[in-house]
Amino acid sequence: MSTSHQDLILTRSENHVTTLTMNMPKRLNGWTMEMLEALRAAMERAAADSETRVLILTGTDPYYCAGVNLGTVVKPQHPQALHEMIVRLNQRLFDLFLDFPKPILVAVNGPAIGASVTSATLCDAIIASENATFSTPFVALGVPPEGCSSVFFPRLLGEENARRMLGKEGWKPTGAEAQAIGLVDRVVPRESLMEEATKVAEAWVAEGRERTFRAGATRDELKAVNARESVKVADAFLGQPFLIGQFHFLRKKKKYLPAAMFLVLSLTRPAWSLLLKSS
Repeated sequence: MSTSHQDLILTRSENHVTTLTMNMPKRLNGWTMEMLEALRAAMERAAADSETRVLILTGTDPYYCAGVNLGTVVKPQHPQALHEMIVRLNQRLFDLFLDFPKPILVAVNGPAIGASVTSATLCDAIIASENATFSTPFVALGVPPEGCSSVFFPRLLGEENARRMLGKEGWKPTGAEAQAIGLVDRVVPRESLMEEATKVAEAWVAEGRERTFRAGATRDELKAVNARESVKVADAFLGQPFLIGQFHFLRKKKKYLPAAMFLVLSLTRPAWSLLLKSS
C-alpha cells in the first residue's frame, strides 16, 4: 500500500503559521520521489493560502532529513535524457525554496544531510535542537556542491568553514558549532524546539515580516547559481567515480537492485558516454 501525501507531510496551521512536518521516520525523512512530491504539494498549498503568513519546516524524530534518496531518483534511460532529468530535478528542488513567497523558518530537530542542509540555508532562518548535526558529504559522494552552497556557504560561513564542510574533511558541525559559524541562528533544547520555533514564527507574523535571503543574497542571484550548479551535478552523476561509489554504498546497505543498476551504468559507461557527448 502506498503512503499518501498527507501521511508523508503533516500539516498544522494556527495563528497564520503553517507547520509542515516531514513524516517518514523509518527512512529518516529522506527525500524519495514520493516525499519530494508531497513536500512540493504542501508548500504550494501554503504559498497559495492567504491565511498562511509564515511557514515552519521540520521533521519527525529522530532525523530532520537524510537528504535525497538517490536510488529512487536515478532511473536507467538514455544518457542525455538522464542528464536532462537530473538537471531538471536538482534545479526544481532548490527553486521550490527560492521561489516560496513567504518567510520560512527551518526547525532542525535532528541530523540533517546533504540537500536538506543546503536548502535550509536558502530559507529565512534556522533554529536547531541541541542534537542536530549538519552534514554535506558531497566529496565523499563524488558530486560537486549543490543548493547554491558553492557560492553561498563561503559568504554565509566564511571560506574556511565552508571548505571544512564542503571539502574532503567533511566536517559535520553540531547544533552549537553550527550556531558559532553562522549556519544556524539559534540552538534550543530538543524538547522545546517547536515551542520556540512557533514563538519566532508568530513574532514574524506580528511584525509583518516578508521573505528574505541571508548574507545579502537575492533570489535572482541564487536562482542563477542553482541553474549552473545543477548542470555540474548532472555531469558528476554520470561520471565514473559517482557511479561506482553509489554501487559500493548501496551494496553495503544491502540494497542490491539499485546497486546493480549503478554497476551496470558504470560498466557500460564507455559506450553510453559517447551518446552523451554526441547529443
